[in-house]
Amino acid sequence: MSKEAILKIDDKELAFPIIEGTANEKAIDLRTLRAQTGYITFDEGFGNTGSCQSEITFINGEKGILRYRGYPIEQVAEKSDFVDSSYLIIYGELPTEEQRHEFLRELIKNCNIDTRMVRQFEAFPPSAHPMSILTSMMGSLSSYYPELSTNDRELDLENFDRSCASAISKVMTVAAMSYRISNGLPINYPKKDLSYAENFLHLMFSSPNDEYEAPKEVAEALDLILLLHADHEQNCSTSTVRMVGSSGANLFASVTAGICALWGPLHGGANMAVIKMLEAIHAEGDDGTRFIEEAKSGNSGKRLMGFGHRVYKNFDPRAKIIGKACERLLEALGTKDPCLDIARNLEKAALNDDYFIKRNLYPNVDFYSGIMMRAIGIPLDMFTVMFAIGRMPGWVANWHEVASAPKGKINRPRQVYQGEAERDLPADYNRRG
Repeated sequence: MSKEAILKIDDKELAFPIIEGTANEKAIDLRTLRAQTGYITFDEGFGNTGSCQSEITFINGEKGILRYRGYPIEQVAEKSDFVDSSYLIIYGELPTEEQRHEFLRELIKNCNIDTRMVRQFEAFPPSAHPMSILTSMMGSLSSYYPELSTNDRELDLENFDRSCASAISKVMTVAAMSYRISNGLPINYPKKDLSYAENFLHLMFSSPNDEYEAPKEVAEALDLILLLHADHEQNCSTSTVRMVGSSGANLFASVTAGICALWGPLHGGANMAVIKMLEAIHAEGDDGTRFIEEAKSGNSGKRLMGFGHRVYKNFDPRAKIIGKACERLLEALGTKDPCLDIARNLEKAALNDDYFIKRNLYPNVDFYSGIMMRAIGIPLDMFTVMFAIGRMPGWVANWHEVASAPKGKINRPRQVYQGEAERDLPADYNRRG
């Protein structure tokens, strides 16, 4: 016998089916509520609303669980890399050697951009923010590669393998070029013999007279950062991609909307906030001790950035992985940075202080990724861009899930109207008279 939820409105009882996920998640299926009763549910921010049924990523925030296509993130991070995890997220299974080779071939083949796009970069002023350039250039891909972005669902799905590779490769190239242009530097071009992470670092840091060769530890650290950000269930930007995709929009248009959503400081700017906090603490001559006490008091307005998470009520599983990687990277580079010393003090205090432990305020992935990118040499205004590069596989996978649904519906939330009730225009008002 299937389970049901009973809702009573006035003297009428209605039964709604229960949906159970493969990881024992449970949801009340209210799709017929409005048709039966005229009522809708109200859930500001959709925090308790399931907007879709997905097979891509699973999160249990209470237990600190994250899985890509069923595989625990701990195993994926230990044994995989960004390219393999991207394939897994998009296609549902880890690639065979032949599939990995073909996927890499597509990524390499599509990493260059149309020469006319290069001229478009030159139109941006030097003061342009890298995220502004990224959103503009990724949105323009539909103009330069119309065969991959027809807004004809059947054709777009037929060309998915190439458009998927283009999105993942070109976001790296465009991101690095946006950095070079915004800093008045000549642009670099991808190399076929470098890994994904090595290529990005080359595109960022090579100069005409000094070819940048990424140290092994730096390339591995960047690859891990991207892997850990590759997908994270129905967050703000991913939900945006799905909503735009539900209208029939092509992949490039949909992921560009995701980039715009990510630009918001409440979403993609968390690791930037960590570095700004560390710099502010250092500027005050503090090693973090005073800041911790002021944050605990609740009266100073000081807030510990990079600690706690909206979804994870336990430890962020990505933070455990990246925290160890952060230590390895800093040790390998021999980095001496007072802000990094402050970060260590904050981490130690939060992991051992009952105040933070009782409130589950553990360091999250943003805390460590910000520190690692600072150590690698990624400038602060590129942090959100890095997030966009890492999240691209998840956006692509979610777009494909929406686009390939046999009975897809355009997303159309309802509202509870709280404005003026019906009223008439003033009798003496007439602009057409």
